[in-house]
Amino acid sequence: MTGRIGLFWDNPLMFSRLIEDCGAACESVNPNMLASPFWRGRFVSVIVPTGFANPAYSNLLPALRAAEGRIRRFVENGGRLLVFGAGGSREDAYDWLPFPVTYSFAYGPRAVRFAGESTFNSLFSGYDLDAVECDGSFPSHGGETLAATPGGEALLVGKPLGDGMILVTSIHEYPSREFLKKFSCGDRETLF
Repeated sequence: MTGRIGLFWDNPLMFSRLIEDCGAACESVNPNMLASPFWRGRFVSVIVPTGFANPAYSNLLPALRAAEGRIRRFVENGGRLLVFGAGGSREDAYDWLPFPVTYSFAYGPRAVRFAGESTFNSLFSGYDLDAVECDGSFPSHGGETLAATPGGEALLVGKPLGDGMILVTSIHEYPSREFLKKFSCGDRETLF
């Protein structure tokens, strides 16, 4: 088993410490690296943190759009992608993903209910499921709703693609250690 995560952001984040504490190697990937056609990495999983589409926090969105084809190939070839909330009112914030996702920005606690049994439900392990901090929801998408509010607002969306998986969530918390341990480990790394 191997565990290597690419963390896409403008500069190093404390998030990388949590990933490493869970037993995975973490490589920070900035927008210049991501947008470059010459940069290559090998990962089991890739994470795009909260606020990626808000220019007050990050310049990542243009790089994600430039790497759209590579992101798709990474997932199709067995990679795992976890994308958090865009962090602002942009309906086109997820247009770089290989399936449609519409995002509605609205920060606040939400009750979480699972659509069924899924290994990805562990993302919320350890949190009070009656009041999880979220930065929005996904009113429409081309994936499967894995977790939602009691009123039906999608908070975690999954989409298998080729041999890999894409998860999109609006949770405004770190994923649980249990989830990170599973999400970061695999039989092989995939070229990005």
